[in-house]
Amino acid sequence: MSDAATQSPAGAVVRATVAAYEGGRIERRPDLVAAEEPLEMRVSWEEGGRRVRHGVAVTMRTPGHDFELAAGFFLSEGIAAGRDAIWSIAYCQGADERNVVEVRLGPGVPFDPGRFSRNVYTSSSCGVCGKTSIDLVRGLCPARPVARERIARELLSELPAALRRAQPVFSRTGGLHAAGLFDLSGRLLLLREDVGRHNAVDKVAGRLLLDGALPASDRLLLVSGRASFELVQKALAAGIPALAAVGAPSSLAVELANDLGLTLIGFLRDQRFNVYAGEDRIA
Repeated sequence: MSDAATQSPAGAVVRATVAAYEGGRIERRPDLVAAEEPLEMRVSWEEGGRRVRHGVAVTMRTPGHDFELAAGFFLSEGIAAGRDAIWSIAYCQGADERNVVEVRLGPGVPFDPGRFSRNVYTSSSCGVCGKTSIDLVRGLCPARPVARERIARELLSELPAALRRAQPVFSRTGGLHAAGLFDLSGRLLLLREDVGRHNAVDKVAGRLLLDGALPASDRLLLVSGRASFELVQKALAAGIPALAAVGAPSSLAVELANDLGLTLIGFLRDQRFNVYAGEDRIA
């Protein structure tokens, strides 16, 4: 996984011309900005001996690792519980084929289109979440995540710098969030970048799902920005026992982490952090 952790996907950046003002002077020069495009996710499943297709969601994302993004989204929404649930993932043919993917569920894998009867739209800054979703998450994640070792405080303080060093697109644009998966010795196993925090986490979870590496016990997920309810949900769906963020958690994130046994860490920066849930896992 480490080789893929620092790979920058094609299409992640776009060239632009900017007017730079500095010291009373103006200079027009080329620059790089993080790409943002819509990705429509569709599902097909067997029903009555035939294939049925249904639109699931549209998210604004940075192109790259789209199949991982779709797989991670399907995992966190309870559509695909494991690798065997997904038969294949492919881009749909058409004029906008690189922005539409179809996830084909395996034979016998059910899908309830009523759960997605409306067009679900998620922006790059926040996905679909809310307090009414907590009961659903409890049903999707009945098992508490497992960590057989405790997490050293000194190790936690080193992780933000390790994440920052491994962000290839952020270093070129300054415009992307990151999600990094670490083992409990502090080794970076996998990193994904995206304009949306939830997309970056879906890409990590999707890679684990497609590799058959779930549940991700004895792992820690570090995200840039804040820790929302939805990010806690996605970490729990992947069986990750600890989630850390460089920013603040939300009240629903703290509530869900306490309810389902996730260690939740916020404000992890400048050699300090707060533990909001699961302090027993911190050495």
